[in-house]
Amino acid sequence: RKWRPQVFDDVYGQEHITSILKYETEHNKFSHAYLFCGSRGTGKTTCAKILAKAINCLSPENGEPCGKCELCEAADRGTLLDITEIDAASNNGVDNIRSVIEEVSFLPAQGNRKVYIVDEVHMLSGGAFNALLKTLEEPPEHVVFILCTTETHKIPATILSRCQRYDFGRIEADDIVARLEYVANKEGISLTKQAAYLIARLSDGAMRDALSLFELCVGSGGEVNYDIARALLGVPDRERLHSLCECIVSKNTSAALEKVNGM
Repeated sequence: RKWRPQVFDDVYGQEHITSILKYETEHNKFSHAYLFCGSRGTGKTTCAKILAKAINCLSPENGEPCGKCELCEAADRGTLLDITEIDAASNNGVDNIRSVIEEVSFLPAQGNRKVYIVDEVHMLSGGAFNALLKTLEEPPEHVVFILCTTETHKIPATILSRCQRYDFGRIEADDIVARLEYVANKEGISLTKQAAYLIARLSDGAMRDALSLFELCVGSGGEVNYDIARALLGVPDRERLHSLCECIVSKNTSAALEKVNGM
């Protein structure tokens, strides 16, 4: 949470999306509904939070929320009344969505627009989607919906067609390594390049997973190097993997099983 990006420029590996969102902020041209989809830990909810803040920022700078005005500070604290976050995994019924729909007709209390961030939107029930559809068809000008999901195929086509869709790809290892090194530098932690790449590879393109793994390695107290990262993250050493591969290539079944058993 500490190192969750607060501006679009801090979001690594999704420049094809953040550049458009910055342009919309700079020119005050926002869609009434966004759909952020992609695998976990790729920046969907983070970008939703930044966009919600940018929409209501009093003085955006180069398409970014300033982070200094009273509305940005309120958004960071989670006390801005015009930004509502809904976890669809636990609030997926018709009544939950109807309560939101009843609110949208009211004008914003503090900012420019009311923003509703619906996380894991694919978890909504069929009735809830139908209730939401009417509002997405004829939304008030002062309302913006940002829907986030990891499973786009579960969202009805009628909802998809009414949203501006952005697909978040898995983050490249080089981008993850750059972010890990940045965080390590700020925290005064010694992190070797080899260890950073190991963490990046194990995170499978998810920045959040990478930071969680890095945090686990930092618990050792000293320098985070390859050997420490490998031991803490449960990765077998390369020599064992190479010898296992040699057994497989030479079709030495008994030796291969012995290697696996040893691991």
